[in-house]
Amino acid sequence: MTPLDCPRHPPADPPVTLRLNEALQLLAHSGLPEPTGEPGSVQWMQRLIDALVDLSSRDALTGLANRRAFQLALEREIDRVARSGEPALMLVADIDHFKLVNDRHGHAAGDEVIRAVAAVLADSVRPMDLVARVGGEEFAIILPNCPHTFGLTVAERIRQKVERMSVSVGNGRALSVSVSVGGAFAPQWVRSTPALWLERADLQLYAAKAAGRNRVLLEPTADSHVSHDEKRLLFDSTSFQDFL
Repeated sequence: MTPLDCPRHPPADPPVTLRLNEALQLLAHSGLPEPTGEPGSVQWMQRLIDALVDLSSRDALTGLANRRAFQLALEREIDRVARSGEPALMLVADIDHFKLVNDRHGHAAGDEVIRAVAAVLADSVRPMDLVARVGGEEFAIILPNCPHTFGLTVAERIRQKVERMSVSVGNGRALSVSVSVGGAFAPQWVRSTPALWLERADLQLYAAKAAGRNRVLLEPTADSHVSHDEKRLLFDSTSFQDFL
């Protein structure tokens, strides 16, 4: 066999390395402690990896879940509601006239307002609920197993607590802000999509803003409204077609 006839093997992939110093610096810059245990041990490495994974799902400014983590949770909740039929509510909240805060007081003041509103949201829900920052001044909350009356109570509690708070932004200045909140229930026993559920919640948010801001609007009942697109998803499914 000549050299040209020898079988060629693809080059081996370069080894995957974890840059420990950079990983530890990233944790430190985010205000997180180093992993406990003996540095370099299996347990220590696992804690470091777990911390980095958790960090990748957090919004840097507020510490809430980020948009990526929100999308993953949304998909899981849609699947759970479709199988269990339990009610689940999505709330979307937006800080009213936030652009004026930045224009008049600067972006540092805007960041303080966002942090303060994020703290109110996180303090107003159950441990099982997920609060996320999904945009500049936009937040979303997923509330599993949430009856309509409970969801309305939570949303109104958030609105009132934000309205009453005073945000210190330095130099002796304090700001008052408000939020508009919209909400929609996931269709029970129907496999919807994250985009459709979010769209229905956004419609309620837009209506709350159009009605004057600083208010809450939820879909009328927990007997979930099923949109045309969601009906199509149901009727086009393979399992349904089997019965036709």
